[in-house]
Amino acid sequence: MSKLSLIIRREYLTRVRKKSFIIGTLLAPVGLLVYMLVIIGLSSYQGSDEIKVAVLDEAKMVNPLPDEKGVRFIPSGNKTLEALKTEVTEKKLDGVLRIPPLGNFQQKDHTIFYYSDEKLAPEKSGQIEKRIAAKIKAFKMDSLKLDAERLKLLESDVSIDPEGIKSDQEDDQSKYTAGVGIAVGGIMTFLLFFMVLMYGQMVMKSVMEEKTNRIVEVMMSSVRPFDLMMGKIIGAGLVGLTQVVAWVVLSGAVSFIVPLVMGFDAGQMQAPMTQGDATIDPELMQDTGMRIMAELSRQNWPLLIGSFIIYFLGGYFIYSSMFAAIGSAMGDDTGEGQALTLPATIPLILAFYIVSMAGWRNPDSNLMVFSSIFPLFSPIAMPFRLAFNPPWWQVALSLTLVIASAIFFVWLAGRIYRVGILMYGKKVTLKEMWKWTFYNG
Repeated sequence: MSKLSLIIRREYLTRVRKKSFIIGTLLAPVGLLVYMLVIIGLSSYQGSDEIKVAVLDEAKMVNPLPDEKGVRFIPSGNKTLEALKTEVTEKKLDGVLRIPPLGNFQQKDHTIFYYSDEKLAPEKSGQIEKRIAAKIKAFKMDSLKLDAERLKLLESDVSIDPEGIKSDQEDDQSKYTAGVGIAVGGIMTFLLFFMVLMYGQMVMKSVMEEKTNRIVEVMMSSVRPFDLMMGKIIGAGLVGLTQVVAWVVLSGAVSFIVPLVMGFDAGQMQAPMTQGDATIDPELMQDTGMRIMAELSRQNWPLLIGSFIIYFLGGYFIYSSMFAAIGSAMGDDTGEGQALTLPATIPLILAFYIVSMAGWRNPDSNLMVFSSIFPLFSPIAMPFRLAFNPPWWQVALSLTLVIASAIFFVWLAGRIYRVGILMYGKKVTLKEMWKWTFYNG
């Protein structure tokens, strides 16, 4: 077995056998389960605090007013505002809602007043505003003798369905194409950014630990510096892939367990659901879901998965080699060496921000095309564009530059690593690290 394979094996087994790795790998899906349960619980939480609000409708526009979730509306009757305020003071009511008459029907904005010494929760405030606005709209239509059913005929939902010029075009798009592309590309971008950054820094910390403990001095007596660096990079990469595979499997189990734990009933999907004043048609939801699934099936998954792996490996080797070189140049005072990490992290973060800010607006903009080809940005930017079928020559050029850049940065990091790993007690600058690449021997 070669020395390189021994280093890879040692680096891999040392890390996967650590309790921190095992616990972290197992706790991540558990944390996802807890997070999902908390989100579901919070979304369904209604609270037990119900407030009683007296409604003083001065123009008789909104009565009767049905109760809202957490808000009980009580007609004022013939009571005056001052009498209702007194009841609030005596804790018989939580507040008084005064609705003044409209100035004219052309008035769009209408202010209503809520009297109470207690603050009105934003959620309840929004519910009241929405309910009153709907009642005032109905009052206007009734006063103007307008037929509500006929007015609904004026409403139109417009969506763009892209069509090709050629009648035999196979790559026909639908109105869901852009949304599905953004979702797929966004997920790949986030995973690549997270994995490259996390496992690249893992390599840097490993190099720093062995240099600080002076273990590397013993290892350098029997192995070349380049082999030692490559062993760490490949070993940490295999650790990362192992963890990702474990997370995917365990997360799939979590996604299967959550509906069972929450008591999800598939039959509930057949019943109409309401959201505010609107009723959601389950057949429409099912049709939308089917269209989205059809759009997902139209994605070129072999290309997406294969490119994802290549861009991950290319981006990982580019940035992990940078981090390895930086780790070899750091001394005992890691605080002083943190400035050296900026050149490695800034391009990665900048690429993520470009995709986040500009990619979803136009994945084929000049900025995105440049980012998907520039090798320091392309491991993050091009996977996002792959969901939108970019020109093949851009993908080919991007892949070629990523692979060539990975080879170059590994070679460059090796030149720096062989000098910096045995240098102690000296504050290193980027300028000096560049000089190390020209040292012979």
